[in-house]
Amino acid sequence: MRRESVSIAVVSALAIVLLAAGSGEAAGPSQAATASNPVNINVSQRLGNESEEAVAVNPTDPNNVVIVTNIGGTAAGMFEGVTFDGGATWTRRLIATGAPGDPLGSACCDPSLSFDKYGNLFMTYLFLIGNTVPSLVPVALSTDGGLTFAVIASIASSGKRNASTGSERRGLFRFVDQPTITTGANEVWLVFNGGGPIIATGAPATGLGQVGSFITPEVVPGTNNCTYGDVAIGPRGQVMNVCTLTETGAGGGTLRVNVDQDGLGPNGFDQSVSVIDTHIGGFHFIPAQVDRSIDAEPGLTWDRTGGIHDGRVYLIYTFERSNGTDNTDIFVRFSDDQGATWSTPVRVNDDTTTNSQFLPKISLDPTTGNLVVSWYDARNDLGLGGPGDTDGVPNDDAQLWGAFSLDGGQTFTKNIQISAGTSNSHDSGNGIDYGDYSGLSFGGGIAHPAWADNSNSTGDNPDGALHQLDIYTAVVPSP
Repeated sequence: MRRESVSIAVVSALAIVLLAAGSGEAAGPSQAATASNPVNINVSQRLGNESEEAVAVNPTDPNNVVIVTNIGGTAAGMFEGVTFDGGATWTRRLIATGAPGDPLGSACCDPSLSFDKYGNLFMTYLFLIGNTVPSLVPVALSTDGGLTFAVIASIASSGKRNASTGSERRGLFRFVDQPTITTGANEVWLVFNGGGPIIATGAPATGLGQVGSFITPEVVPGTNNCTYGDVAIGPRGQVMNVCTLTETGAGGGTLRVNVDQDGLGPNGFDQSVSVIDTHIGGFHFIPAQVDRSIDAEPGLTWDRTGGIHDGRVYLIYTFERSNGTDNTDIFVRFSDDQGATWSTPVRVNDDTTTNSQFLPKISLDPTTGNLVVSWYDARNDLGLGGPGDTDGVPNDDAQLWGAFSLDGGQTFTKNIQISAGTSNSHDSGNGIDYGDYSGLSFGGGIAHPAWADNSNSTGDNPDGALHQLDIYTAVVPSP
């Protein structure tokens, strides 16, 4: 109880500071924000690059925040940061290094995290054995706020195929990739690309440490060569998957959704529904992601609050304005009929440039139903120098920006520059730039983004002279 009361005081004080900092309006689209940015925290503070971060906030103790991320190089392992005081102090360590006795084995990369309402923290990632990613995806569980984990399941990539999916075949890849885990409605669900189609499985979670067996993995119909998936759970335990068709090249990039109406029940996923062609495809190279490229990076979140938008599911994605350009924007749509139909898209970024916005993330506050969105944004890099430009080249530098929606995704607030500094991912030598995704978690009116940053705006990057990427976060209160 003493740690909890002190932690709440710390977060409250940080929130007051950030509310005061965010009270001014953001500057024009070709300028840096004039008001102070939210206080940035360098969580990783280690030599080498980190990217592709996941973040989760414990609903039973909102001051307990956990961040896990890839580490650069060829060694196994992931970086983990854990705080119990809202980010004032962090416990930092490498996990899943393959050291003798490591309960997580050897990790390659691609972490995903989710806390449930009981305080169970679920984590998935990709194994690494030698130089090979095996065809098993682990699910690990922590019941102590991320301090320790144990693997509770290893899911095979060969899912069952019902009559409607019997023609699904192995696709462009021959290995598992891009696992994502989520929780809700007394369930935990995992999706990943199984070397062609999307594989999905779930398990009941009815209390702290009380997790049942995962159901037989299922091939999601119509998802062969559909990648960069996400998953969300509805109020009745129904499950939605989204993924992007066409893995290679620019152009195309159709978003498709499937719904399993009975969740852990016997019926499986319905046939996929096409939502939009994003024009981005699987590997669209832009100046700010010149090594790794970007995808549409679709994301889902489902309202289970019991409020006025209960049952509404939200979809975020990147859209290329004109095929073959770098003019990409962030859009949100919602569905009130479980994905059968979708609202008119709402553009979230409010700049007037033709620069790139990319790698979006969306999260819903389970206490209010409000939304927060974050993304990397090159709006301030016109190649003319100044705080948004590191090298005189337009559109190759990025900052992290965000916005809130307080009306069920119909409108979004004026954009907020979250990162205090400006990053150039190519300068890091990371090879995958910022990676394929960033992290975001929202609860109790406080958003916790996590992103890769080599600006050294905090002054504590131990390899700042090498411009390597550290993992940053901030406490961003909802308006």
